[in-house]
Amino acid sequence: MSTHPWIPNSSREVVEKMLKTIGIDRIEELFKDIPPEARISNEKWMNLEIGVGRTISEVEAKRLVDERLSKNKVFNPPPFMGAGVYPHYVPPLVKYILSRGEFLTAYTPYQAEISQGLMQAIFEYQSLMAELMQMELVNASMYDWASATAEALLMSVRVKKGRNKVIVPANMNPYHLKVVQTYLWPLGVRIEKTRYDPVEGTVDVEDLKNKVDANTAGVYLQYPNFFGIIENAKSIGEIAHEKGALYVTGVYPMALGLLKSPGEVGADIAVGDGQPFGLGLNYGGPYLGIFAVRYDQNLIRQMPGRIIGMTTTLDGTQRAFAMILQAREQHIKREKATSNICTNEALAAIGVAVYLSLLGKTGLRKLSELNYYRAHYAAIRFSEIGLKRIFNGDFFNEFAVSLNEARVKYETVHKSLLEKGVHGGLYLGELYPELGESSLWAFTELHFKSDIDRLIELLEGIVRGGE
Repeated sequence: MSTHPWIPNSSREVVEKMLKTIGIDRIEELFKDIPPEARISNEKWMNLEIGVGRTISEVEAKRLVDERLSKNKVFNPPPFMGAGVYPHYVPPLVKYILSRGEFLTAYTPYQAEISQGLMQAIFEYQSLMAELMQMELVNASMYDWASATAEALLMSVRVKKGRNKVIVPANMNPYHLKVVQTYLWPLGVRIEKTRYDPVEGTVDVEDLKNKVDANTAGVYLQYPNFFGIIENAKSIGEIAHEKGALYVTGVYPMALGLLKSPGEVGADIAVGDGQPFGLGLNYGGPYLGIFAVRYDQNLIRQMPGRIIGMTTTLDGTQRAFAMILQAREQHIKREKATSNICTNEALAAIGVAVYLSLLGKTGLRKLSELNYYRAHYAAIRFSEIGLKRIFNGDFFNEFAVSLNEARVKYETVHKSLLEKGVHGGLYLGELYPELGESSLWAFTELHFKSDIDRLIELLEGIVRGGE
């Protein structure tokens, strides 16, 4: 069969007509922007174990998947690498509720009137997150922290019409920065980076003051920053507001059990990632972009994504939920749309809501303290074997360590630890060459004291050139 009966455009005649209409001769010309090295050749494609025309039985598929899964390595203790995504405990109840059919199979509720239960669940997420952030409005989520940051800075340019510059710190997550650059570059928005204090690891305040001007639409601050250092978030906001710019904060939400919330430090827009709250590592996703704003009509109208609100039925006798804002391209003119986000990641948002509900009023603070104290214990143990922190500023659950004085390469440390079944920290030398041989280490409630002691014992052997 040369055509698919349920795909009317699959006949050769129709395809050729479409190609002629758009002015090309071959379908391959549509993919010319994809680098050749990223494309798979026809020959390789035809020799894949499975694919078009090469169906396999369920038994064969299971064996194939099992073979692939057997190559995964499970680390115990969990990796000591964070840098924006952290190993945290996921209570079985979260997974159980997410596995319920009414949630697991629910996609973006385009037909809101028949999805009352799903909308209530999203409303609960928004409410819990608003309380945590101390911000009045939270949307029904973005893809992840990086996309939420990019959307927030784009939004600052829309709100502050006529201004075409945003300021980001050099100590923000560099992977988030790449996403921000990808989002803002096509629109010609200028991104200016502020330096970090080489001693404290915090934003260089004087450098920031010199760069914020009347053309600045938004100032972004991450706290704790990429080095794990706790910033003076309130003072940065005051600098932004003095020049009429919006203040955008990116926060590791697990730290809010100890640190002041974005609302308390004067943020106009707050972003972050819900990954620490019951979503696990998931091999890179799905995660959950948090997006919150203070109550201001100018901000609300430019908010990306969607908001679920609570109302009553027409006769006023029953509680009901409705979409009250969704300036998406499906509903308004494309050029007026605020975001091209195509899913609200409702399942991930529900998981976060369940997790926060389980923690209760005091659980988050206890969990934050556990992360904070275990990381500080680890820092003391690192110093005992001659591996010192690079920066002096106080930190939450992550810190940067220099290997320069020990005269040992990161690669040596990393490979040696892997041989012992331990996954070490992130190499910083590639991201911040000025730091030389250095790495970033994260500690959570999943890293027991005995795990940290074993890590130090292994590191000591590596640093001293022995076992």
